[in-house]
Amino acid sequence: MNFDKEFNARGMSCPLPIVKTKKALVDMASGQVLKVVSTDCGSVKDMAAFAEQTGNALLAQEEANGEYTFYMKKK
Repeated sequence: MNFDKEFNARGMSCPLPIVKTKKALVDMASGQVLKVVSTDCGSVKDMAAFAEQTGNALLAQEEANGEYTFYMKKK
């Protein structure tokens, strides 16, 4: 999937992946896509809840080798 910016949240524990994702989205334009890679298994439900609460679209999520990748489109 194409993305405009990538954020590495590997090694961070809750709530840091969400807090830092929120900060990463601040300087992005509406419609741009942020790729987030996390090693925190809690990120799966946290990212879904964050997307629902903020109105940013969670386009896709993947899990491979203990890493969780999310693609979020800024509203």
